[in-house]
Amino acid sequence: MPAEDLFPRLGVALAIGLLIGLERGWQARDEEEGQRTAGLRTYAMSGLLGGIAAVLASHTGPIVLGLAFITFTGAFGAFAWLEAQAEKTFSVTGLVAGMLTFALGAYAVLGELEVAIAAAVAAALLLALKQPLHGWLRRLTWIEVRATLILLAMTFLLLPVLPDRPIDPWNVLNPAEIWLLAIIIAGLSFVGYIAVRVMGDKAGIALAALAGGLASSTATTLTFARLAHEHREASALLAGGALLAGSVMFVRIGVVVAALNTALLPPLVPPLLAAGTIMLAAGFWLVWRRDGKAEENPPLKLRNPFDLGAALKLALFIAVIGLVAKIVSDTIGDAGVFAVAAVSGLADVDALTLSMARLAPASVPVATAATAIGIAAGINTAVKAVMPVAIGSPRMGAILGIVSAVAIAAGAASYLPFIAGANG
Repeated sequence: MPAEDLFPRLGVALAIGLLIGLERGWQARDEEEGQRTAGLRTYAMSGLLGGIAAVLASHTGPIVLGLAFITFTGAFGAFAWLEAQAEKTFSVTGLVAGMLTFALGAYAVLGELEVAIAAAVAAALLLALKQPLHGWLRRLTWIEVRATLILLAMTFLLLPVLPDRPIDPWNVLNPAEIWLLAIIIAGLSFVGYIAVRVMGDKAGIALAALAGGLASSTATTLTFARLAHEHREASALLAGGALLAGSVMFVRIGVVVAALNTALLPPLVPPLLAAGTIMLAAGFWLVWRRDGKAEENPPLKLRNPFDLGAALKLALFIAVIGLVAKIVSDTIGDAGVFAVAAVSGLADVDALTLSMARLAPASVPVATAATAIGIAAGINTAVKAVMPVAIGSPRMGAILGIVSAVAIAAGAASYLPFIAGANG
């Protein structure tokens, strides 16, 4: 390796040792000189030693790096054992940190610098966050641990092995996509559970709603509707969260259109802004209102981060709606853009928005594309108001229905001038 490439890599190896050594040295700052196995200088040299060992291995053979790592681990471990004997402690963190510092120093020479740096930062954070992490672990319940393991298994074990292709004649039902939707629904419920525990009912619901709206406002509404069925006294609070998620949907439509087809922005910005503002304002008012009635804003006593069965049922429901939308669109034909938009809006807005943004104005007139997107957004907003009623929370459905109707009316009213101009 040329010197001009080698020096920066060795510099990163040294910096990795300094970063981890800074945290380790700070933790042991009160100990006297010679009373600790390793500090700032030792970890810094450990990273550099790993880098030098990697350089030697590149000139001789990989066995040199392996022997160097074993020798380093043995020497470091011996001193760590002596320290543990003297202090009568049982901790292997310092030894593992030293081994990782050596390994990352070697990888900085042989591998990708960005990966080595990112791993070093992650290691330093884990070491620095010892107290918060241990405190959080002590507060965990078995139900929360089990939910975390299930969600991780769903994401990293089962999702990669599912077929990522349609398995039905209409090319709609994709097992991997349906499972991913179940993961999103379960993940949103999990995020909401954690947010409510950490930040309280109001801030937790608002945060979960806004974050969930970025992924799927429909899935977020379904999640809140299920919670409202279990906690009917909190229907107003959860309706506010659903409205916040719905307002994010309008922002998402605007971002997609701006990224793909700016010609659609003039007709769409006024209705999106009008409808989104109403839902955002109503959502925040419902979540943060202070009217002195405790029964209107009860504490959410969430017992389970998410219900896997319910998440799967909701994902299958959305998939079936998508299948129905596809069958209807194929039956009507491509000319029925508005009918396709209405049916598509039953389950999703993004797919229709992407299609119209790509087709206008070459295959579909701008006015037609904008109207189709508006129809899909309106239908989707109305469907989300019906979901809580179907699941079992009429009060949440009534609140969503009233606000959604006002938002749809405001959006339609702000869109009429464009239609009049297009027809004129």
